[in-house]
Amino acid sequence: MAYSPPPEFATPEFLARLQRQDRDAIQQVVHEFLPQILRAARGAGLDETEADDVTQQTFLTFIETLPRFEGRSQVRTWLFGILYHKLREARRGFQKQDRHDDIDDVLESRFDDRGMWQAPPRTADDDVWDQQIRRHLEECLETVPERHRLAFVLKEVEGLATQEICNALEVTGTNLGVILYRARNRLRECLEDRGFAER
Repeated sequence: MAYSPPPEFATPEFLARLQRQDRDAIQQVVHEFLPQILRAARGAGLDETEADDVTQQTFLTFIETLPRFEGRSQVRTWLFGILYHKLREARRGFQKQDRHDDIDDVLESRFDDRGMWQAPPRTADDDVWDQQIRRHLEECLETVPERHRLAFVLKEVEGLATQEICNALEVTGTNLGVILYRARNRLRECLEDRGFAER
C-alpha cells in the first residue's frame, strides 16, 4: 500500500506554520520523513556516514528555505527534491566515467510495452528478503547509475507516486519511465549473473 503523509501536512495552517519556521511543525516533518530520506540516501549508494551527512544537509536546507515554500508540492516532494540536489553536490567531486550503456541493445527483448519484464528473474520463495538475498540486491543496486538508482528506490522502496518522483528529480513522466526501465534491466542482469534467473 502506498504511503500517505499525515493529512494535516497539506493544510494551509500547517503550511503557514512551516513558513514561519515553527519549531513544533518542523519537528513533526523531521520525525515523519527522516527515516525515508535516510533510506533513500543509502539506497542511492552512499555509505552510512555519507548518507547521514547528506540527510542532515537536506533537512538544514529544508529549514533554511521554508519561508519560500509555497505548498505547490507536498512537503515530502520538496524534501526529496532537496535530497536529489544534495546527492548531486556530493557526487560532483567524484571522477565519473562515461560508459556506453550496452543494455540499450537488449531492452526491447527484455521488457513488454508496459515496461514489465517478459521473463523476470527467478522468483524466490518466502525467504526472498532474507539476509543473503538482501545483500545481493544491495550489491546489484550499486551497479545502477546514481540517478536511476534513486528513482528505483523512490518508486519501489519508498512507494512514491510517479508524479511525485518526477517533481523531485525534475524529469518528465516519459524520462522517468526510461530511467526505471534501465534500472530494472541493470538489476535483472546483475541478478542473472548471480544465478537468479529462470531456468
